[in-house]
Amino acid sequence: MELNNRLLLKGNEAAVYGALLAGCDSYFGYPITPASEVAQTAALLFPKLNRVFIQAESEIGAINMVIGGSASGRRVMTASSGLGISLKQEGMSYLAAYELPAVIVDVTRGGPGLGNIGPEQSDYFQLVKGGGHGSYKCLVFTPNCAQEMCDMTMEAFRMAEKYRMPAYVMADGVIGQMMESLTLPEPVKYDYDPEWKMGRVVNGEANIHTSIYMEYDDLEALNHKLQAKYKLLQETEQRCEELETEDAELVIVAYGICSRVASGVVSILRKEGLKVGMVRPQMVFPFPTNALQKIVNKCNVKTFVSLEMSAGQMIEDIRLAIECKKPVHLCNRMGGHIPNCDEVCDAVRKIYNEVAK
Repeated sequence: MELNNRLLLKGNEAAVYGALLAGCDSYFGYPITPASEVAQTAALLFPKLNRVFIQAESEIGAINMVIGGSASGRRVMTASSGLGISLKQEGMSYLAAYELPAVIVDVTRGGPGLGNIGPEQSDYFQLVKGGGHGSYKCLVFTPNCAQEMCDMTMEAFRMAEKYRMPAYVMADGVIGQMMESLTLPEPVKYDYDPEWKMGRVVNGEANIHTSIYMEYDDLEALNHKLQAKYKLLQETEQRCEELETEDAELVIVAYGICSRVASGVVSILRKEGLKVGMVRPQMVFPFPTNALQKIVNKCNVKTFVSLEMSAGQMIEDIRLAIECKKPVHLCNRMGGHIPNCDEVCDAVRKIYNEVAK
């Protein structure tokens, strides 16, 4: 199927194009607003490319199909939002235990409970901290535009396979629904026959996947292996973008649509003479600890602001990253509201002036 190199797409649609260009050959999903266009676009494109699309009977069914597909050596993907992601959490724990790669797109919506279909960022805890049972983590990418929805979905497949673990692409409802132009990357060329493929003979025995370890020592060994992997990721794969941080006295940390608001705030307040900068995490696991530690050790930085569409979830990781050396303030909206530039400017001015006294 021929694809034009330059397209006008919603973020949700762009994620599917990224998956296809990464070689994803199986999509299992269940529609939910504001992520439904992911399944809709996959239903349109996957069969045309002789790839598998199945609408599961539920989110639980979808994530278990993902487990089976990955175990059988396929590149697999699913998508959901809010409560749908919550229903997938047991399956995410199994994927982590099996050390199987998969990509899950979460287009976050308001909560808790049914909430509404407005954008939020309140899925942060369940994605970054491991929403299922056990001591595991997932890769978590945080795109802030349609281009990154495509690019980061491609990269999620690469890293999920490199580290043999599930990867999230976490986009708020605005990024998922926003239509923008993007350039399609070159497709990945590969001969995909992974070593973890079920049924492959390894050391004379058929390769199988299990997550039950009746011997305590065996389960402890698995957990040590997983924690070593997560430590390596934190040491080698941190990713973020910095804006005007060299002389900043106040640094805003924001991702997704909030980072686009924050960049406007930095521009406005810089013109007023306020030394404000921004750090945009492009992944929140691994969290960009190194960049924040480097910034906090500069003598001119006095405080940080966590700009979020939640009650304050990323703010905890900011405090951990800077070892509580400086105060971190929360600037936020909830319930589906998007922080606007004027209200964030007012909040940051107030914090800036209080710190300057």
